[in-house]
Amino acid sequence: MSLEDLYQEIILDHYKHPRNKGKIEDPDIYEHAKNPLCGDEIDISAKVENGLLTDVKFWGQGCSISQSSASLLTEALKGKTITEAERLIANFREMLAGHDLPDSPEIDWGELEALRGVVKFPARLKCASLAWNTAQKGIEVFEKKQG
Repeated sequence: MSLEDLYQEIILDHYKHPRNKGKIEDPDIYEHAKNPLCGDEIDISAKVENGLLTDVKFWGQGCSISQSSASLLTEALKGKTITEAERLIANFREMLAGHDLPDSPEIDWGELEALRGVVKFPARLKCASLAWNTAQKGIEVFEKKQG
């Protein structure tokens, strides 16, 4: 099995069996976004306790790339501090821009690397980044509320 086949399997698995799909009651972080070009829609919600993202969920509809990316995002952000989450989101965006993955001990790319192949399909970049951009916006709103 090639690396590309493995990455496609990961994306399909997260699409068919999404992790953390649902809604959080009374979330500390909530943001909704829609890609008007294709109709992909995502809600990101999270609970924050003592500066940690203790629970992260998504709800939405769309293509396999947008939905699997949201599933991967929720797994990657859970247990991170707000600062770590923002750094991971920034590094993920760099990956989608075609840059090399940063060699950082705090980031375990794991299954997230499966989305690296999206770079070959520029029309799908918005699909892959929708949940990540939504999470970043939600974090920014949360931070403003915190002062």
